[in-house]
Amino acid sequence: MINIYLNGASGKMGASIDELVAKDDEFNILNESLSNKHDCIIDFSRPESSMELLAECKEKEIFIPVIIGTTGFNDDQIKEINELSKLLPILLSFNLSTGIHNLKNGIKKIIDNLDKPTSCKIKEFHHINKIDSPSGTAIELKALIKEVDVKNLISSIHTGSVRKGSFFGIHDIKFTNENIQISIIHKALSRKIFANGALKASKKIIGRIPGIYDLNSIEN
Repeated sequence: MINIYLNGASGKMGASIDELVAKDDEFNILNESLSNKHDCIIDFSRPESSMELLAECKEKEIFIPVIIGTTGFNDDQIKEINELSKLLPILLSFNLSTGIHNLKNGIKKIIDNLDKPTSCKIKEFHHINKIDSPSGTAIELKALIKEVDVKNLISSIHTGSVRKGSFFGIHDIKFTNENIQISIIHKALSRKIFANGALKASKKIIGRIPGIYDLNSIEN
C-alpha cells in the first residue's frame, strides 16, 4: 500500500483524490505530520504552500517523491523547485491528465508533417475561479510547440484565455496555413482525471532517483 501525504487536502482536487483513494486498496492517505512513514507526496495547493512543503522536506530530510499539480509558480519558484530536485524526485506537471499526454503526442505528429509556414493558436477555457492565466498547460503546450518545431515552420503562436462558468479545462490548438487548418482539442469533463493521473503517477515515481520528471519521463 502507498501511504500518501496530501497537500491541499481541503481543496476540490484534494476531495477528488480522497474519493478515489477511498475506493482503492492500493493507496492510503496518511493524515499525520509529514514524515518518512509517507511513501509519496501529492500536492494540489497554491505556489506558496508548495514551496513551504518542499522547504519542510529539505529541513526534515524527507526525500520522498513529490508530485506537484499546483500551477501559477513564478520563475524564481520554478528555479527553486529545480534546485530542490537534486535532493528528491519531483514530478512537476501542470496537467496530470493522461489525455493531455496524448494531446502532446498528437501535436508532435502534426508539426512533424508540416511542409509550409503555419500559424498556431492555443485557446484555453477554465472556471471563473482559476487564478493563473494563461494556464500552466497552455504554457507547457506553447513551449512544446517551439521545442519540436525543428523545421521552423511555425510562424506565430497566439495564446488566449477564457475564465467563466465551471469549466474543468478545455485546451484547443489550431494550426493554419494556406492549405489546411488542423484543430486538436482536449476537454476535461471531471476533476477525477487529474486525481487519477496523480495516483497513477505516484506508483511510477516511487523508487526514482532525484530529479525533475514529467508524465512522459516516468513512462520510460
